[in-house]
Amino acid sequence: MPFFVVGGAALALCVALSLAMGARPVPLSTVVGALFGDASGADAVAVTGLRLPRTVIGLAVGAALGVAGAVAQGVTRNPLASPTTLGINAGAGFAVVVAIYALHLTQPVEYLWFAFAGAAGAALFAQALARKSDLDPVRLALGGTVLQLVLLSWTAALMLLSQRTLDEARFWLAGSMAGRPLDVVWPVLPTLVIGLVLAFAVSPALNALAIGDDSAQALGVPVARIRLAGGVAVILLAGSAVAVAGPVAFVGLAAPHIVRALLGSDHRVLLPGCLVVGPLLLLAADVLGRVVIRPSELEVGIVTAFLGAPLLALLARKAAR
Repeated sequence: MPFFVVGGAALALCVALSLAMGARPVPLSTVVGALFGDASGADAVAVTGLRLPRTVIGLAVGAALGVAGAVAQGVTRNPLASPTTLGINAGAGFAVVVAIYALHLTQPVEYLWFAFAGAAGAALFAQALARKSDLDPVRLALGGTVLQLVLLSWTAALMLLSQRTLDEARFWLAGSMAGRPLDVVWPVLPTLVIGLVLAFAVSPALNALAIGDDSAQALGVPVARIRLAGGVAVILLAGSAVAVAGPVAFVGLAAPHIVRALLGSDHRVLLPGCLVVGPLLLLAADVLGRVVIRPSELEVGIVTAFLGAPLLALLARKAAR
């Protein structure tokens, strides 16, 4: 399909820019030489030691967030749904801040399982709030939103209590891929892959959910089980992404809407499209953050929040009509 050809080319360009751009630009010839072991020096070390892991992490996190957002919107039948709606970002952030405060952690690799556990726990709690109504979409979205606000307030309180916790946590809470080694990806790779497999497995049933629970049940779709499976997929995908890169906002919201506008609402096509658009958005935001205030840089979570806020306002306005 033309979409995947153009999208793949755009993604390849973003990968090249991610490897070449930074505080000091590196020529593409040096990038290629560094990747194939034919170049040496400071530029080659910057490419292979810093920018390559950052780019690979961007590809994995972007794909996970994009697909998680599409599944979250399908499960809740809510165009404003994203991993944030289930409280995943807030849960991960709160767990990391608690771990830093209580256990004096200092390295991102040490945050990993606390972030994943917090993300999963928050999402499961939001689902439990809606369980009495068979995971009703409105209750699920409302429960996640309320939980997010509560956890954000607790997180802020802990950070105010300890200057050390504030100093350690604020960089991770901003959402960033800078300085992350590939070692942080391998532990969550199994959960990320399982989440993708589960998301694609339920994608045909998500099309049935879109026409309403009663109609889906009339077609033989086990609505409660599909919604539960979709929720688990979102937990695995978004939890893995947040554990690696911190609570990056709006990629999970924007990617499905972009793909839906270009390819339609069929989840069997929507999810593969999000595998392309999610990493494309995240890498583009990361590159922009590196060059906009060079030689310093903005964390990717700040860039996506700045660009995503107008999109959220536009979508909210459309949903209110």
